[in-house]
Amino acid sequence: MNLSLPADWQSALGAEFDKPYFQKLSEFVDEERRTHTVFPPEDEVFNAFAHAPLSQVKVLLLGQDPYHDNNQAHGLCFSVCPGIKPPPSLQNMFRELRDDIGCHVPNNGFLMPWADQGMLLLNAVLTVRAHAANSHKNKGWEKFTDEAIRQVNDKAEHVVFVLWGGYAQKKIPLIDTNRHTVVQSAHPSPLSAHNGFFGSRPFSQINAALRAHGQAEIDWQLPDM
Repeated sequence: MNLSLPADWQSALGAEFDKPYFQKLSEFVDEERRTHTVFPPEDEVFNAFAHAPLSQVKVLLLGQDPYHDNNQAHGLCFSVCPGIKPPPSLQNMFRELRDDIGCHVPNNGFLMPWADQGMLLLNAVLTVRAHAANSHKNKGWEKFTDEAIRQVNDKAEHVVFVLWGGYAQKKIPLIDTNRHTVVQSAHPSPLSAHNGFFGSRPFSQINAALRAHGQAEIDWQLPDM
């Protein structure tokens, strides 16, 4: 596995690479790549960290598992590569974004502009076997990404943690809710969006929390491509 992180994330997480759990994880992923197709491509596994240096993270959105169909996953949770139709959860996010703050729905699902504003779009598991959801869960990625959440929590600056659905909300014990803001609701997936995601107005909540702490808001409008 290509273990390259930007400098400040390397300082924060580099020690994880030497731990036995991560060495087993790395061997597992390498073997999976030898025998199956694995998403995202190896050089995009750590994209979330590359586009949101730790020093600049002000929002953390936690996903669960990378997309597992062809050409979708590129290392940012919920985001898909340009030219790929947004999956249902992302379509629901765009619907809520339109209803919440009036953004027009873009013709793509490429969320890199959010990441480049200091939004860590982090999946709990960073790889997946093609067409096999959750095939890499409980192999060690969760330990690694829990440590990433802890490192964000330890920042002196205020951070907004966005936790959609029960899986993400189990991470609340890793967060100092006295210093940071947690925005939570149902997950935007079609199974749960009508049970508390639609109408939760997460995007305006995030910007209100940033504004209250003197931080620049996220410009949510994604450009058409």
